[in-house]
Amino acid sequence: MRNVPLGQFLIEKGLITEEQLREALAKKAEAGPDKKLGDIFLQLGFLSDVQLAQVLAEQNRVDFVDLDNEDNLESEVVRLIPEATARKFIVIPVSRRGSRLRVATSDPANWAIFEDLRAVTGCETILPVMATKAAINRAIGRYYSEGQTDAIAQEATKEKEEEVGLEELRDLSEERIENAPIVKLATAIVENSHRQHATDIHIEPFKDITRIRIRVNSDLIELMTLSPALHISLVTRFKILSGMNIAEKRVPQDGRMSQVVDGTTIDLRVSNLPMVYGEKVVLRILAGDESVRRIQDLGMTDYNYKRFVSCLKVPQGVVLVTGPTGSGKSTTLYAALGEIAKPNLNVITVEDPVEKKIANINQCQINEKAGMTFGAALRSILRQDPDIIMIGEMRDTETAEIGIRAAITGHLVLSTLHTNDAASTVTRLVDMGVDAYMVATSLIGVVAQRLTKVLCPECKKMRMSTDEENELMEIDKSVPIYDAGSCPKCMKTGYKGRTAIHEILLATPTMKEIIAAGAKSEQIQELARKEGCLLLRDNVSKLVQQGVTSIGELIRVTYAV
Repeated sequence: MRNVPLGQFLIEKGLITEEQLREALAKKAEAGPDKKLGDIFLQLGFLSDVQLAQVLAEQNRVDFVDLDNEDNLESEVVRLIPEATARKFIVIPVSRRGSRLRVATSDPANWAIFEDLRAVTGCETILPVMATKAAINRAIGRYYSEGQTDAIAQEATKEKEEEVGLEELRDLSEERIENAPIVKLATAIVENSHRQHATDIHIEPFKDITRIRIRVNSDLIELMTLSPALHISLVTRFKILSGMNIAEKRVPQDGRMSQVVDGTTIDLRVSNLPMVYGEKVVLRILAGDESVRRIQDLGMTDYNYKRFVSCLKVPQGVVLVTGPTGSGKSTTLYAALGEIAKPNLNVITVEDPVEKKIANINQCQINEKAGMTFGAALRSILRQDPDIIMIGEMRDTETAEIGIRAAITGHLVLSTLHTNDAASTVTRLVDMGVDAYMVATSLIGVVAQRLTKVLCPECKKMRMSTDEENELMEIDKSVPIYDAGSCPKCMKTGYKGRTAIHEILLATPTMKEIIAAGAKSEQIQELARKEGCLLLRDNVSKLVQQGVTSIGELIRVTYAV
């Protein structure tokens, strides 16, 4: 190990500054000797966990391994270390040659762990390799859980007749509850869905089966099917966890729960709806506190990024983000708040529900049953001396009018609206009853966005575009484009991940004039394009030509725009 302090080593690498090191050392002095300096750098956001792991690997003269992209770990090698031991020490075997075992760890200098692992595995030599703690936890979850869900489902079905009713589980010890087959099944469903990067889990009752489907990259994929005998118990488990009334089975209910998956706490919004054959449950997996993204990570082009940041620099007015449900509007708003929220500003949000809890931002949860509506909350917020207000959604005339008036009276207001494109946002506000001159006076800019699926790099297939496709992309000659393929890495869907496309309209003086004069959305769009606004189709066309997405996605995402 190089005898250079970590902070100095990071400065030599150009990853932090002297000033950042001083700030981190001051924080460490406050936190005490048990807090590691590396954790302080992560907490302050000076480094990513991957950067820190790579530096520690170099400093300790060990290899770095990216477990998230390491798909060839052998199950027999992984199981040399029992799951309980792997989770206790946060390690996972990577490969074995004879009596030498390579083990991924986030603490390669802790030789006491390796002595224990030698005894457990029977291997003479344990060779540490460096990985991030989060990646190791995810790998443990992936490799040790393979095949377990089906076994748990079979166990739950087999013991259904003898199992204690979930209504009575509250009277049992916590250990017995966690070991109940139906409880293990509910936990496994959430874990497997999260590991496959699902955004929603659908538990659907039918006459002969209960079907579990998950939404991955906008598509619903079947995770598993269960015996209908398990349905009531499984639904009851999720109702208990999310705080619903388990006795009420005739009306819809909503709740919220959290679960730890691979060392990360995830929040889930739970919706319950009575159907013909039982209650359907949909769980929306919400991003955790640590996943509030930066604007640079939203997938914006450099051109759109500059336009968006110019909107956020205006001290007062309204910035609107529009698009259909599930298009990433809230993620964009949270990223914007992360950019502009400073210690000297009072930032207040009013949301239904609060999807991400962000440090140092005042977040207000709507509760219509108690009379806490958007209108009531906003009127009170204006008496709370705010600088920046974020409204989860302008869903009615009252909310829109209060938001617009708040902007006119000197506040920066961020909000969302459901419209097809940026230009129609203006006419939508006028249709809601807001005067055109007020919209013109207060508007800073509108961001319309969609999420488009990204082609799997392992199986995408190249071909030349047809004349019809050239017309869709507004180009005059054929270019290489890619179609979706099918491989195990993308679960045979042809796509892996999603990226956002944006259309950013700026409220220039000329734009304000035609809005105040009552311009239609077509006129607004025409002027916006003249003033440099790239439409959604322009942006997704570029992605098709770059091989990022397919022509099918261009049609799906922008056909009606």
